[in-house]
Amino acid sequence: MSDQVKEVHLLETGFESFDDGGLKRGLKNRHVMMIALGGIIGSAFFLGTGTIVKDVGPSAFLAYALGGLIVYLVMVALGELAVAIPISGSFVTYASEFISPSWAAGVGWSYVFNWMAYIPAECIAGGIIMKGFIPGTSEFMWAVLFGIVITVVNLSHVKAFGEIEFWLSIVKVFAIVFFCITAVLIFMGVIPNNSPTGTLGTQHLTGSGGLFPNGGFVLLTTMVMLLVNFQGVEIIGLTAGEAKDPSKTIPSAVRNITLRVVLLFMVPVFLLVSIFPWKDAGVEGGSVFAAALQHYGLNWVAGLFSFVVLTAALSCANSGLYSTVRVTWAMAREGMAPKALAKLNKHHVPGNSALFVIGGVWVFLLGSYFFSASKVFVALLSISGFTGTIAWISIIWSQMNFRKRLAANGYTTKDLKYVAPGFPYLAHLGIWSMVACLVFCAFSESLRIGFYAGVPLLILPIIIHKLRNVDHELLAKVHKKVRFDDVFKPKHGKTVEESPAVAPEAVALAD
Repeated sequence: MSDQVKEVHLLETGFESFDDGGLKRGLKNRHVMMIALGGIIGSAFFLGTGTIVKDVGPSAFLAYALGGLIVYLVMVALGELAVAIPISGSFVTYASEFISPSWAAGVGWSYVFNWMAYIPAECIAGGIIMKGFIPGTSEFMWAVLFGIVITVVNLSHVKAFGEIEFWLSIVKVFAIVFFCITAVLIFMGVIPNNSPTGTLGTQHLTGSGGLFPNGGFVLLTTMVMLLVNFQGVEIIGLTAGEAKDPSKTIPSAVRNITLRVVLLFMVPVFLLVSIFPWKDAGVEGGSVFAAALQHYGLNWVAGLFSFVVLTAALSCANSGLYSTVRVTWAMAREGMAPKALAKLNKHHVPGNSALFVIGGVWVFLLGSYFFSASKVFVALLSISGFTGTIAWISIIWSQMNFRKRLAANGYTTKDLKYVAPGFPYLAHLGIWSMVACLVFCAFSESLRIGFYAGVPLLILPIIIHKLRNVDHELLAKVHKKVRFDDVFKPKHGKTVEESPAVAPEAVALAD
């Protein structure tokens, strides 16, 4: 094996990590876990759930269950790839390796521009909250302050980022757990609920039009908006290049994050629609979770949840900036972005990529001064849902092609340390369910902007990359990039490009 992969140990010797372009492996298991949670639990969940409940009705918890299933399918696919080849910027690098560099460019740039615009929205959400705490101040002033905070954090040592994100995420998790416990007490009548029978029963679940008061189709058309609440799980793969022990950290994070997604999303929403009339939900009054508790006289929780939404906004913006910087850095190494963005600073952080992304964030943040914060926030949610779903489709698609390459080089799943279950059936279920979500998006008047913006953000970078005619083999050598054949050396002595078409029975061995 060449010097460029001198830190790669073959599967037979039990490799632990790669020399991933010089990134510092300073993230512990708890950091990886909370960074992913930080990216998932943003202000969109605390504020946006009200819109989903109002549109869908009590069956909103079923929509979250479907979203949780999609998250699980994406996570196991990403987990298999990230353990087999733990490199930073993973889903872009995997797309380049297993689909095509041009597709990777489209997915990568749409992901970057999406977060460049969405991070300011989270800062603005934080500014709105702070204006409520301190009347007379400017929400834009607070948004700028929060932008400065996440800028400094993301230019720092990666371990400092991990610690800050860990504690910000703890606050959000605590708030959700608190809501669940309080909601159960309300439902059972321990906290007075004005029900003559003591318990609330199913009066809110079925009492005003049933589970599907607006029909079942609306549940499908809102799935793209709902998936925004889950986006951020792909950050686990992006941390692979900076995790201390990816072969142990990533599988643990995959298992735990999937369980936490169910507990922290589906359960709270089910309890919410069990104690709160769905017609009273919305975003006008702030967090729907706070509104539900205030409905039973717990007015003091408004301030608590305002603080939680604030930490959620900061945490999500922080995680989003982290992931966007790593994707930009990976694209630079792949020849999809200016090569200067591939350099690392003295902290082993992609400093130039961070400055580039932060610059874009500040353009959007300063530009938002001229527009309504609430309108910008809603529009960006739909765009984020579309572009994020494309990235998830790319992850499962890459894993499917990874299995084919694995078989072509003479390996089976017995050679992997982590194997996604139910392949290929669950992989197909994941891809086609997300494709359906994107199609249904076109039927929703409020979400069409995501379709109109998301398609050009995907297609234009693909066209530009094809016109540039980048020599990816040369770049791989220059950046000492770890390739699939470096890790899974062909047992028959040929690379997959030199091999004949993979026979069906060979593909079956990889299942």
